[in-house]
Amino acid sequence: MSVPLSILDLAIIGRGETARDALEAAVVVARRAEERGYRRVWYAEHHNMARIASSATSVLIAHVAAHTTTIRLGAGGVMLPNHSPLTIAEQFGTLADLHPGRLDLGLGRAPGSDQVTMRALRRDVQAADTFPQDVLELQGYLSGRSRVPGVEAIPGRGTNVPLYVLGSSLFGAQLAAALGLPYAFASHFAPDALQAAVRIYRERFQPSEQLAEPYVMAGVNVIAADDEADALDQLHQVSRARVALLLGRGTEYTDEEADALLASPQGRHITQMMRYSAVGTPATVASYLDEFARHADADELVVVHAGPTLDARLRSIDLLADVWALAPAGAR
Repeated sequence: MSVPLSILDLAIIGRGETARDALEAAVVVARRAEERGYRRVWYAEHHNMARIASSATSVLIAHVAAHTTTIRLGAGGVMLPNHSPLTIAEQFGTLADLHPGRLDLGLGRAPGSDQVTMRALRRDVQAADTFPQDVLELQGYLSGRSRVPGVEAIPGRGTNVPLYVLGSSLFGAQLAAALGLPYAFASHFAPDALQAAVRIYRERFQPSEQLAEPYVMAGVNVIAADDEADALDQLHQVSRARVALLLGRGTEYTDEEADALLASPQGRHITQMMRYSAVGTPATVASYLDEFARHADADELVVVHAGPTLDARLRSIDLLADVWALAPAGAR
């Protein structure tokens, strides 16, 4: 239990809830994470997903930052090909000036959406091909050494917001290694290449101004509850919601219909996406995470407290903090 824990908050809109409910819950989660000693809370850019409220990632970060005081906040991540590097530098430069020393900027190259939504975003279908160059351009704006003559990010210039490369394949591992940036693997939903990607990243890592040694973060789902039966029931509810979200594009299903989807080949595949999940009592969860950190060769775990309700997620946050012996804010 030596590695730090952080949280990826998916800003889930629960059944019968509104986007505002999810955004208000994000503040509650971040405050609890701050109190209980988690290192950071990240939010991911998703679009056109009926149950996820983090599409305007930088706006959500600004809101949560204004209602917390010490915890690091960031994007896990911004899908950079959806944006110009200058725009992201200005957004996160503004956040860094408002909340100095608290911002992280994780970068991914996936669309965070489907093909139709990509067109609605005005995303160039070839945009992912320039992801490495776009990362360097963004880094130049934030460091105050712009790669575009005559163009500066204001705010942004000189803020040196730390960059992280996110990925679920070998490409991200190779890029993070070549640029000397921390690498965060999305094993909470894309588990297959975890060990191979981390091995390549560590073998090929080149030191940089930001980072002298390789640093690996790995995602993992967590449902910690007071008893095993409750945790397993929560897992079933979460599985129903995820399969409906990913296969039904937000269609409301009865529990029976969701269970039928789970039993289908596509549903079983989605269940396998959650292969890395720590579910059970605090002791069970802690034992799983300890082993997972070794399995992933991770320096930090980014946990997704996946309970179906805010109360369940807050209880999971507390139970894990208790057993992992995280230091509360002010004691670190």
